[in-house]
Amino acid sequence: MKYKIGICFLFLLCVVAAAGSGCITGPEDSAENKTENLEAIEGLWLGSLKIQPDVELRLLFNISKAPETGFLTATLDSPDQGISGIPVEKIRYESGNLRLEALSINGIFEGILKEKGPTLEGEWKQGGATFPIVLQPTDKAPELRRPQDPVKPYPYIEEEVSFENKEGKIRLAGTLTLPKTEGPFPAVLLITGSGQQDRNEELCGHRPFLVLADYLTRRGIAVLRVDDRGIGGSSGNFSEATSEDFAEDALAGVEYLKSRKEIDSAHIGLIGHSEGGLIAPIAAGNDPDIAFLVLLAGPGLPGEEIIYLQSALIAKAEGTDSEIIAQNRLLQEKLFSVLKTEENNTLAAEKLREILKESLTNMSAEDKKNFDYSEEELEFQVQVLVSPWMRNFLSYDPKTALKEVKVPVLAINGDKDLQVPSKENLQAIEAALLAGGNENYTIKEMPGLNHLLQSANTGSPFEYATIQETISPAALQLIGDWILEQTQNLEE
Repeated sequence: MKYKIGICFLFLLCVVAAAGSGCITGPEDSAENKTENLEAIEGLWLGSLKIQPDVELRLLFNISKAPETGFLTATLDSPDQGISGIPVEKIRYESGNLRLEALSINGIFEGILKEKGPTLEGEWKQGGATFPIVLQPTDKAPELRRPQDPVKPYPYIEEEVSFENKEGKIRLAGTLTLPKTEGPFPAVLLITGSGQQDRNEELCGHRPFLVLADYLTRRGIAVLRVDDRGIGGSSGNFSEATSEDFAEDALAGVEYLKSRKEIDSAHIGLIGHSEGGLIAPIAAGNDPDIAFLVLLAGPGLPGEEIIYLQSALIAKAEGTDSEIIAQNRLLQEKLFSVLKTEENNTLAAEKLREILKESLTNMSAEDKKNFDYSEEELEFQVQVLVSPWMRNFLSYDPKTALKEVKVPVLAINGDKDLQVPSKENLQAIEAALLAGGNENYTIKEMPGLNHLLQSANTGSPFEYATIQETISPAALQLIGDWILEQTQNLEE
């Protein structure tokens, strides 16, 4: 395993980040490329990255020659993550040697064309890690099929909706699904996890909130799922928002549900996944009409503690040496100390850069060779660290809001969750609820499930895309049964 300075946030991570579609002919497309036998490398090239011994992710390069210039162009797909059309901005092919650079994701392929085969044998480099990969020609792109994705026509009503967060002065867009039977119906608002998510919480080729909404609506529960600020149909600036701002967005969604005649306003609950499980109790504390909470892999510990835990667990799952894990912890402590003591972002950013650059300077020659970290990546990491969200997340203790929750709570997590470790966080959630006098709760640790509530082998985030299951059927049933039990109890 290559050395990495890892700062694992609560984001739901994929190996390859989503990027816009299109193709840009890069500056390294020179006249030399015209003299080569370009036909030999034109077409679709498919290979697999072995992320872990039992985890592989496929990459597909689409290489062609632009008719107007004669230069090579290319795009990159990550089929297992449902990502396509990532632009390859820089291309160089000379004497059988091919170099492809996807700048938007800081990824580079370097390989040699082996005519006997033919194959392109080389390496994929991204984020300080290097993976061997062999690309082979293929006639068509592999299809990504998630068996739990619902297929239209649906046996319920699906409606595109929008509503205003008057406090934040933004408009939010989403999808409301309603049973076709006679209402009014109990309802839930779904709250996404960390990072900018669309209404389906789409990641790694999965759409968990689409699957969850489909399941619950088929059981007679109305569901509202919403695009985060600044994505899809929602306005607003996501980068300037904190968890408290997202709680305001959730409350605006609840008010919208109350305005619908099909919804029983006494039976509206919140379902939050990951950071959404932190946001839901904040929102509930500001609206006494919220009837219940479902916390899916939600945090019970302060953000700083979760980052330390998840960083070590994920690094260990990747096979990282224990000494490097310890070094990474010390580095994180230095970085977070700056954020806790320096309020001025400009000054904080300068100190963070110094710490990160010093850590690189102190590496051995071999580590530096393996690390291969760019100035752009360092700057991106600095800006994430000084963001309002990160500053808030590091210091916020979820127990503060959980102690004020008096309504029924279901908190579930998988025992293979490496991002929000189940034992520590479920214990903290239960302790906070008890401290606040709430005895109407269910805490459930589900064996074999990861952070997305998928049936998993290791729980590593690198595994998410390779698992066909989007949400465990057992988890779906538990959520549906519990909600129906609460709404029936409320009616009595």
